[in-house]
Amino acid sequence: MLKDVLHTLELHIKRAESAKKEILEWGDFSKDVFTDEQKIKTIDSFIFRYIKLQDLTGQKLFKLFLDEIGDFRDDMSLLDILDRLEKLEVVESSETWMGYRKLRNVLTHEYPDNEDEIVEGLKLALDAFNTTLVIIENIKKRISSSFKGLS
Repeated sequence: MLKDVLHTLELHIKRAESAKKEILEWGDFSKDVFTDEQKIKTIDSFIFRYIKLQDLTGQKLFKLFLDEIGDFRDDMSLLDILDRLEKLEVVESSETWMGYRKLRNVLTHEYPDNEDEIVEGLKLALDAFNTTLVIIENIKKRISSSFKGLS
């Protein structure tokens, strides 16, 4: 199951990276991007993949990883999970991850109504994407060092 989740994450990462690269090529951008259909498609693609990445990481990967190393209990809340991951130095800060979840919710619920907010959220998501990749890599390294053959 853990291997399957990591594989799915890799697919989302590759597709998000492609959209991210295109977005970064625009340089500094504003809500004017919403006048260009191709840019809207690229933004939609990145946001979709970012949300999928957040969901899969937060809802499945964290639990499966902790279960794999013997640190997961069924009664753990997300905050308990994040605190444990912070102690294991997998995530830098549980508060940061909760901020990413809030950002994910803003991107999900506000788009496309408030273009200024989406542009700001997109800029934050581009940074959060990088940090999420680091977290996933941290988990993969821990797995490969502890359980050869899973990553």
